[in-house]
Amino acid sequence: MRAKGSIELFQYWDRLREGRSAPRRTEIEPADIKTLLADTFILELDARGSAIFRLAGTRFCAVFGRELKGFSFSSLWATKDERVVARLAHSVLQQKSVVVINAEALSKSGRSMSLEWLLLPLDGGSDSPRALGSSIPQEKPFWIGSDPVAEVRIASLRVIDADREPMFLKNRPEVVVPPLDVHDRDVIAGPDPARPARRIRHLLVIDGGKDG
Repeated sequence: MRAKGSIELFQYWDRLREGRSAPRRTEIEPADIKTLLADTFILELDARGSAIFRLAGTRFCAVFGRELKGFSFSSLWATKDERVVARLAHSVLQQKSVVVINAEALSKSGRSMSLEWLLLPLDGGSDSPRALGSSIPQEKPFWIGSDPVAEVRIASLRVIDADREPMFLKNRPEVVVPPLDVHDRDVIAGPDPARPARRIRHLLVIDGGKDG
């Protein structure tokens, strides 16, 4: 993670879970993260099993120029990235993975900025999985709020085991996502034989989440 807000949100989540795979959703106190709330959101699964926004912060919604509550998480992303993003969100919600995505956001008039997305699992019980997330601009362009973002594209991503991996080393390798066919997926051997990897659109994703 590079964004200060992402690091602060992860540290808060990590303190709450106290060694568990995820903190309970009832343990999240908005007052504890009041400086981050405008950039945060909560995801849940709808009746079809898709990740949707249950809550969305004011600045996060302003970036897209609309209220996002009830919208699909993957609907914000470029068509070529929708399936990958949907699977990542499902991994967070169902397998307690931690996901970091660096992305390029393109506005309706063609302006661009970089966003760092963080997805953190919450324990809502088997019938009500939730995830806490944030979307932090790497810079604060003047046009936020006046020129809505129309599309977000994955630049790189990490699926992380929060119990094992150093979260804040900026020189950790990222998985760079090339503009290839989203259907090009297969299972391959990862760098650690004990941790199988999946290839999605010619990128290597090492599973690090935990069930339950």
